[in-house]
Order: sequence, then structure tokens, then C-alpha cells
Amino acid sequence: MSRWSYFLRRLVLAIPVLFFAMSIIFLIIRAGPLDPVAAILGQNQDPQVAHQMRVQIGLVRPDGTPVPLWEQYIKFMTDLVTFNFGQTWVINRGTNALDLIAARAPVTIWLGFWSILIALFVGIPLGFYAGLNPNTLSDYTASFSGIIWRAMPNFWLAVILASVLANSTQLSQEILGITFTWQTFIVETGVIGTPELTDLGDPTRLIAAIKWILPAAIVLGSASMGNEMRIGRTAVLETINSNYVETARAKGLTNRVIVWKHIFRNALIPLVPVISAEAFLLIGGSVLVEYVFGLNGLGKLSFQAINQGDMPLAGALLFIFAVFLQIVNILQDFLYTVIDPRIGYES
Repeated sequence: MSRWSYFLRRLVLAIPVLFFAMSIIFLIIRAGPLDPVAAILGQNQDPQVAHQMRVQIGLVRPDGTPVPLWEQYIKFMTDLVTFNFGQTWVINRGTNALDLIAARAPVTIWLGFWSILIALFVGIPLGFYAGLNPNTLSDYTASFSGIIWRAMPNFWLAVILASVLANSTQLSQEILGITFTWQTFIVETGVIGTPELTDLGDPTRLIAAIKWILPAAIVLGSASMGNEMRIGRTAVLETINSNYVETARAKGLTNRVIVWKHIFRNALIPLVPVISAEAFLLIGGSVLVEYVFGLNGLGKLSFQAINQGDMPLAGALLFIFAVFLQIVNILQDFLYTVIDPRIGYES
């Protein structure tokens, strides 16, 4: 099977998976215990206004007869396929759901980019370094640090880090003997509130945006960083003892060539699913991290939509998340063949 045939097959198989996921979301939204009219109008509602709202939502017909569930399902799925997510019910009521998602998406993308970057360029190098120097002080230090980072819950670390940064002036004076405040440093770098993530070609804006997102990115990438460190160390130790590495040494290859051409590349193979799994952690962890740090991204928006019963917005977000995870799964298979050409696409 060729590469493009395989990817075409994966795309076709992703369609029923998405439809199954959205069917579950439909049952939760339309057949769940939540009354959408109560979420919009509150408990003290005018019966005539409530009837008009149910007609507008598509729950009943103008004559008062309920719309069958199968008919609601067909309209729901048709709107998703055509990306017609409708208007929000509660949050920015009357605003197009897709427009609201597009306005909040840059914050989550920026947060996810730096959290994954921190995990990749800190966790993997430390894990490989520990694996290349087993049973040394650096190995023990890196391994212990990886366990600590992996064990710390994101919600706990987020609260602790936010508290430390809020009291940065007192802590810097007590520990370092200097006056330093995180909030002042944010203002000095140009960050006041939420920065504009548009013109990042300007070095000042870029530094300000990085400074603003860095604490949340450290929290979100901490669990992945510890996991990659631990798995990277194990993968390097297993690769070092492989027969092809011993053969390369017997042929007289330098240690540099052995490490970069044989050990490093083959040790990356078990890390591919770990790296792609960070997409799942990004979606789940961003909800909490964005809420603690006050970031107006998709994670916080998802929490608000579900908590306040804004079902069109919640359904649109869940659909986008499902599509994103399917793309990540297909990309994972592609990365396998790039790192290890021995892996083919045979059925």
C-alpha cells in the first residue's frame, strides 16, 4: 500500500469516528437533563417567550408539537458538516459560535505551542543525556526531576506558581536580596492584560507575548516533560545495548556518529506516541490552566460553555476538538515512517 493510499484510507475511516463522537455529543446536548431554555432565560421565564425560544432552537414546532429526536439529529449533523454552528445562547448571546471560537483560538494555540516546545526541548534532551550517562549523578538528578514533574498535578502546580508569581517581590527580597516583581516585569515588557497575538514579527511584541504565556506553558508542559524524560532515558538505554550499535562500534565508527545516526534516531520511535498524546493533554489541561491564569482561550471558553449551558458553543468546540485529535492520530502514523523507514503501510 502506498503512502497516499494509506492516508486516504485513514481519512475515510475517520469520518464514522467523527459521526459517532458527534452522536454522543448530540445525546448529551439534546437528550440530557439540561433545559436549554432555562439556561438562556433563567428560571423565571415568560411562557410565551419560552415557547418562541423553543421554536427558535428547534425543540418544538410553532403549533407546540415537539420536534422528533431523529429530525433534530439530522439537522444537528447537517449543521456540523456544513460548519453552521449557529449562534451562542448565553456567552456573548447572539454572536456566531464560529466567530467566537476563532477569536479565542490564538491564545490556546500560542499556549499549546510553547507548552509542547518546553516539553520537547527540555524533557527529551535531559532524558537522552541521562540515558547516555547511566548511574551517574546527572542521571539520578534528571530521573528524580522527571518523577517529580510527572507526579505534580497541573491544578496544584498552577495554583502554587500563580501564588509565587503574585508574591514575587517579597520572595525576591527574602531569597535574593533584590527587588523584583513579576507584574512590573510584565508591564515593562509591554504586556498589559491580554496582548495582541497578531504582529509577532515585532521583537518587542514577541518577547511580551512569550513572557505573558510562559508561566501557563510551564504548567501545561510539565507532565509531558517528565514523561518524555523518563521514556527517553529508557529508550536510549535499550538502544545502546542493541546488536546494531555493537556492530557499529566494531566497525570503528566514532561515538558521535553512533549517538546521532543510530541511538538518537531509534530512541525517538517510542517517543512518537508520547509526543502525539500531548494533544490530548493540551485539550484537557488547557481548561484548568487557562482558568487559573485567566487566559481567554478555548479551554476556558469550553468550561464556561458547559457550565452555563451554552450548548451550540459547547457542541462546536467538541466537534473541533474531535477533528483535531483525528488529525493528530494520522500525523502520528506519518511520523513513524519518517523516523523509521523500515515501517511500511502494508495492511
